[in-house]
Amino acid sequence: MLTRRLFLSDWGGMTVLVLLLAMAVAVPYANLVLPPESPWHLSTYWVALIGKFLTFALLALAIDLIWGYAGILSLGHGAFFGLGGYAMGMYLTRQIGDRGVYGNPELPDFMVFLSYESLPWYWWGFDMFWFAMLMVVLVPGLLALVFGWLAFRSRVTGVYFAIITQALVFALMLAFFRNEMGFGGNNGLTDFKDILGFPVQARETRVALFVVSALVLILAYVASRFIVTSRFGRVLIAVRDAESRARFSGYRVEHYKLWLFVFSAMLAGIAGALYVPQVGIINPGEFAPLRSIEAVLWVAVGGRGSLFGAIIGAFAVNGAKTWFTTAYPMVWLFALGALFVLVTVFLPRGLVGIFRRRRREGGA
Repeated sequence: MLTRRLFLSDWGGMTVLVLLLAMAVAVPYANLVLPPESPWHLSTYWVALIGKFLTFALLALAIDLIWGYAGILSLGHGAFFGLGGYAMGMYLTRQIGDRGVYGNPELPDFMVFLSYESLPWYWWGFDMFWFAMLMVVLVPGLLALVFGWLAFRSRVTGVYFAIITQALVFALMLAFFRNEMGFGGNNGLTDFKDILGFPVQARETRVALFVVSALVLILAYVASRFIVTSRFGRVLIAVRDAESRARFSGYRVEHYKLWLFVFSAMLAGIAGALYVPQVGIINPGEFAPLRSIEAVLWVAVGGRGSLFGAIIGAFAVNGAKTWFTTAYPMVWLFALGALFVLVTVFLPRGLVGIFRRRRREGGA
């Protein structure tokens, strides 16, 4: 019964999962086994690029979970993505040791440059991988818990909630830009050397990060699908469609929304942690409000309330962005705005809506 509920009625999700599994096998084979002269060889650049798309897909999945199934529109999920990324960046920075420009085994280069005398207390423990991974989920989760408890307890919903999430991510961006915060200021954290003792720039490490990103995305999808098909998920849908009625029926609506919001924030933190070693840098730009708005657009393009549509949308929009910014760099922002308008007017259910409509017409 559990397997049937999770997958047999979710053909689109099954298709996406199969494609992700195939990708997790085919990409390493094309990069590590096939010779460079082969037409099917995949360069390390493309491995890192597709790996980045996988992390964006995980962020989109986290947003669709709360927006599509609980009606919580967050325009600030980049805050949790960035915090997870900084937690990973702090671990990678601590691994540099005395191989930095200034050769200080304890302090990162930017701290030496800014005349820090000792490592700030909030950097303690980040030389250990397990501690850093704990912070990847704990810090975004705690922020979401406090922020969500205050917002949901006050019954802040709709556009008002979206606005305060934008304020949250903007405040974090301004804070992390400050050198005295101890996170590298405008330059952020970069020049990473090792992860778990393996060179970050090595081809094998890049492939391993790609595979881990694909597997984490698959597990996150399965967990999310389990949540939305459970009794808990049915209550969330009731909250989305008629929050007042659900409240009057005796459900503690704020508890349901808070739990899902925290879980979604943790997924976003994990996405940020996987993103950083693949792109090689984390800076306050990841907190830019436009990044969070883009992530919502991925979900809208793919299809809100389908989970797998968020994954499709993340790949589709970022693939288009990569092409546009290479071929027509001055056009991308206009294309992004046009895409937002077109999706809102002509594709309210996203790409998944087209697929489902054609499937119904075919069945009829």
